Amino acid sequence: MAFWTKLEAWYNDYGRTLPWRGIDNPYYIWLSEIILQQTRIEQGRDYYLRFIETFPTVADLATASEEQVLRLWQGLGYYSRARNLHAAAQYIMDECGGRFPDTYDGILRLKGVGRYTAAAIASFAYRLPHPVIDGNVYRFISRLRGIATPIATDAAYREFESLLTQLIDRERPDRFNAALMDFGALQCRPQPDCTACPFADECEALRTGRVDMLPVKAPKAKPKDRWFYYFDLRWRKEGVQYGWMHRRTDNDIWRGLFEFDLMETSQELSPDDLNTAIQHFAQEAYHLSPITFHLSPPYLHQLTHRTIHARFIQAELPQEPVSHPADGMAMTARQMNSVPVPRLIDKYLQSL
Repeated sequence: MAFWTKLEAWYNDYGRTLPWRGIDNPYYIWLSEIILQQTRIEQGRDYYLRFIETFPTVADLATASEEQVLRLWQGLGYYSRARNLHAAAQYIMDECGGRFPDTYDGILRLKGVGRYTAAAIASFAYRLPHPVIDGNVYRFISRLRGIATPIATDAAYREFESLLTQLIDRERPDRFNAALMDFGALQCRPQPDCTACPFADECEALRTGRVDMLPVKAPKAKPKDRWFYYFDLRWRKEGVQYGWMHRRTDNDIWRGLFEFDLMETSQELSPDDLNTAIQHFAQEAYHLSPITFHLSPPYLHQLTHRTIHARFIQAELPQEPVSHPADGMAMTARQMNSVPVPRLIDKYLQSL
């Protein structure tokens, strides 16, 4: 197989050594794949090591609280991944008798697992011939074969899956997939050195001058702007400072994480409008009027589909408010730093 012969020769020289490579533990491989979704390897490696140390088996993960899982996940973003990971571990224990699914379709039934992740686990853990197709693979193969089908579409996935299913080494699909991903990540990069590429003599994109044009990507929607004004109200009781936080429960970003009471607006408020809105919120939520506050510097937090513009309203109160939203709880500073919070709030807390 000429394609695999070339690819394997390159992989022997340049393939990456990673802690989840060369193992057949499906639980560990699953953890690594979920952590590495939307995450660079350099960042994800430390999280992977902490997860397998804290939850060495799927049973350990399943019996942990969601709060423990979210706290360990803190800083990685896309927190639905952590919630799905926890739910899938419980599904494995409750519905699969504690045994990790060992077929592609069985793996695909796990919450939060899509076609790419199922193929990766199936091939790396069980040596099943399912090709992995991530962004690096799309880039490499689209250039090599001159494929202009927009990626990240069902049509593209079917086209690339059909092609790679014919090329995959059925005896060593795990090694084939690892080499495929590494080649896209290290050699066929967005700005590649084509002079050092072992496929230069057969690359359709290089032959036709389309290296910079492939793969074709569908246009991205512009992120939506949201303005968050957080109320960081503090008071002292028996010499200990307390504040008020609650857990996000609605079907929105950061569900399951803790935050300060939030006033969200559809646009940035002028200083006068903001002062009026703050005093109104303090009166309605806490029966405080008026309050003297300090406004934090702005915090900008970029998510895939949203841009969060945040300010923190800081106020020192003479005592705990007599009224407050019912779903929150009083916490010390130490407790605030021990519960799972969005990266945005963690940065704010660390700045205090």
